[in-house]
Amino acid sequence: MYQAATANRQQNRLNPYLVKEIMEATPQQLLIKIYDFAIMNCQKRDLVRTNKALQELINSLRFDDDGAKEISIGLYKLYQFCQDQMRKQNYDIVYKILTELRGTWQNAFNM
Repeated sequence: MYQAATANRQQNRLNPYLVKEIMEATPQQLLIKIYDFAIMNCQKRDLVRTNKALQELINSLRFDDDGAKEISIGLYKLYQFCQDQMRKQNYDIVYKILTELRGTWQNAFNM
C-alpha cells in the first residue's frame, strides 16, 4: 500500500512535457538524453546518478551484432573506466570523456 502511494506521488511530480518528449523520442534522441543526464550529474559530482546513466549506456550496447560488437566492446570498457573514475572522484576525466562521446554521437546522428 505504501509503495503504491509513493509511486502515485512520484507520477504526480513528473513533468508532463518531459514525459511526452521522452515517449516520442527516437532511439538516437534518447541516447543523447542519457549522455546529457550523465554529464549534468557528473558536473554535480553525483556518483549514483552518473553511474546509473553509465549503466544505461552499457545496457544499450549490442554485442550480438557482428558489425557493432567491436565498437560495443570499446564503449563498454570506456563506460566502465568512467564508472571507476567516478568512484575515485576524478570528475574532470569523466566529464571530458562523456562530452566528447556525446558530441561524436550527435555528429553521427546529424542532430
